[in-house]
Amino acid sequence: MGETEWGAAQFEETLESAVSHIVRLVSIPSPTGFTDQAIHYCAERFGMLGVTYKRTYKGGLQVFVPGRSPSTRVLAAHVDTLGGMVREITDRGYLRLSALGGYAFQTVEGVYCKIHTLDGAVYTGTLVARHASTHVYKEVEERTADTVVVRLDEKVQSKADVEALGISVGDFVSYDPRVVVTPSGYLKSRHLDDKASVGILLSLVENILAHPVELPYSLCLLISTDEEIGYGGNSNIPAEAFEYLAVDMGAIGEGLTTTEHVVSICAKDSSGPYDYQLRKKLTHLAKTHHIPYAVDLYPYYSSDASAARRAGHDLATGLIGPGIDSSHAYERTHRDAIAATLRLLWFYIQSA
Repeated sequence: MGETEWGAAQFEETLESAVSHIVRLVSIPSPTGFTDQAIHYCAERFGMLGVTYKRTYKGGLQVFVPGRSPSTRVLAAHVDTLGGMVREITDRGYLRLSALGGYAFQTVEGVYCKIHTLDGAVYTGTLVARHASTHVYKEVEERTADTVVVRLDEKVQSKADVEALGISVGDFVSYDPRVVVTPSGYLKSRHLDDKASVGILLSLVENILAHPVELPYSLCLLISTDEEIGYGGNSNIPAEAFEYLAVDMGAIGEGLTTTEHVVSICAKDSSGPYDYQLRKKLTHLAKTHHIPYAVDLYPYYSSDASAARRAGHDLATGLIGPGIDSSHAYERTHRDAIAATLRLLWFYIQSA
């Protein structure tokens, strides 16, 4: 199918759907280990489309779209996000956290959060520096897991007060995304890594079914739940799979070419180079269809495809995603990057 067959109105509808899914997804708490609500949202949407899907024992989701050949391409994205887990209740009634995922604590200072107890209660709070007041403390402490604490929005002044609420060690803590879509087309939010790409995959499947297209190969969408701790999409890969494309994000920083207005094609991350021929195909498709793209190397990055490779799967692997600024902090991307990623995926799934 050529680009002209994805008409302007059809594409705009798909793009709007992706943005809508992203806004909804980032608003659903899903730190690694606490992803059921986000997976339920995805399963419900895929179910409404009538596609075959299956929940995995690890808590993820497999979605199947048949093609002419049973040979299968995997598109993987993850719904788990950064967050925390209560590791200590202090004598003054604050919470100290163990980080879920890789981030520096200065990037979450001032964040509103929710504490999710085992009995289903939800309490709110704010991550604050232990010595925040300049009227009391002269020295500025380094922000660490010991010096940044959760101040609960409850009348608590002791460990016993907190425990009386039902809060305990091991409770999950989710971070408020503060999602905003600006008139200029920017999406500002935590958790765009990787809910931006999950939203893109949802709208991609909607478009495949609404405007039927025959795919040369079958598709398996793998929505994983453990990527932020390093072993996301390394299981539940169909035996028929021959290519595995992680749809994640493109990081932005000094020395890199990715921006918030392109799709990033990763040549190499901390796991090593991605498959040369697959990268060549993706780059060729972007050039042929005039899709804004950038190729970059990410030294401190890994993906669902990295996890699959480390697990020993015999697959050609690749990594693409919308350019996202300030990854693992208060992130931002633009509709341009979402559009570019959608278009590259559209042509990739139809390529021989």
